[in-house]
Amino acid sequence: MEHITILGYQPHLAPYFKSINIAWIAQYFAVEEHDLKQLETPEESILKPGGAILFAQYDHEIAGTCALIKTGENEYELAKMGVDEKHRGKQVGKALLVAAIKKARALGATKVWLGSSTKLQPALRLYEQFGFQHVPLQPSPYARADIRMELNLV
Repeated sequence: MEHITILGYQPHLAPYFKSINIAWIAQYFAVEEHDLKQLETPEESILKPGGAILFAQYDHEIAGTCALIKTGENEYELAKMGVDEKHRGKQVGKALLVAAIKKARALGATKVWLGSSTKLQPALRLYEQFGFQHVPLQPSPYARADIRMELNLV
């Protein structure tokens, strides 16, 4: 992971947030209206309500991204986590997850949760390695979400 640098949100990186996420979502699922709202207006829909967006830079290229979306007093959703196809297998997802958990703690989170799909087994295994536990599914704005996981930070 020595080739990976984690960056916070900067307006000039917003196109990467959208393009990386559109690519992986379209590869496995359909891009939904809720996706587009977050990807097209990240400052309004994620940052202003108290969330964060992170980017992984691999050898000076933006290789991946993820968001922490504030969903409660001390609770954040890990969302929009994607790695550019040419950078998969280089530990970019792992670096993003480490940084996202650290950022969630810095924001005062006691719990991070995510909605995902059983189609994404490599991602689910990564989350499990970091202590995310499977919990009952709750209503989601995403048709693709058929699994929910949580990580308690206390």
